[in-house]
Amino acid sequence: MKIGIFLFTTIMNLKIAIQGVKGSFHHQVANEYFGDAISLDECASFNEVVSSLKLSKTDKAVMAIENSIAGSILPNYALIDKNNLHIIGEHYIDIHMNLMGLQGQKIEDIKEVHSHPIALLQCEVFFSKYPHIKLVESIDTAETAQRIQNNKLLGIGAVAGPTAASLYGLEIIAAGIHTIKSNKTRFVIIKAQNKELPKDEINKASLKFELDDTPGSLATILNVMNNCKLNLTKIQSLPVIETPFQYAFFVDVVFEKYKHYEKAKKIVEIMTTHFKVLGEYKQGKQ
Repeated sequence: MKIGIFLFTTIMNLKIAIQGVKGSFHHQVANEYFGDAISLDECASFNEVVSSLKLSKTDKAVMAIENSIAGSILPNYALIDKNNLHIIGEHYIDIHMNLMGLQGQKIEDIKEVHSHPIALLQCEVFFSKYPHIKLVESIDTAETAQRIQNNKLLGIGAVAGPTAASLYGLEIIAAGIHTIKSNKTRFVIIKAQNKELPKDEINKASLKFELDDTPGSLATILNVMNNCKLNLTKIQSLPVIETPFQYAFFVDVVFEKYKHYEKAKKIVEIMTTHFKVLGEYKQGKQ
């Protein structure tokens, strides 16, 4: 009984940092990954999310890292790396974009639509049919929905998920307005410290490294991973700001056995510079 009470209390006390407000996609991921019995630190930016973790205001955080339409969110890779944070999990959700406004509003009434720039990008074909609507970038999808309701803003619409419409009492004027209907976003769960899972539960890792400027160096690293039975699921390069035309590589690999990954990691660490493990975790369901 005491153990059960302790576990319940621990879950209840879990505080998660998210970018955005309640009703956002980050909020949805936090609930799906950790359950409803959590408290949130609603942050205006990803920099604030990082600060929340580093100042121990929160236990863990949710951070979008890539979208199947818009691609990688490069600044977030840099934030995780620069602040020595650790990826301890990942979660995928289907993104359903909807145009919403105050109850009774029709699309002809909407003069401006505010939302996160990536959300607007994903719906540009829909809005091309309504040239009278001005698109305005904002910090978050759900924040705009919240602002419309709080200030009773007529003529202003938001692009956000259905959770935001329900939470803030807005009417969905047009549903599913994203251009490509198969629209997924990958989120990572981050923490200030590592060692979240035992080795036998880990089957995915995120790594970062740099290479000397020698012909075929990247191909050699990829061959090592292949020979060690790792499946490369992502590779992303980012410029090293201090060194012009030098790049750091961020890669994700999945594997069946941790020992295969461990072998590859030791070899790759020797063959590269500035090698870093950003996270070792369990692969999420797409």
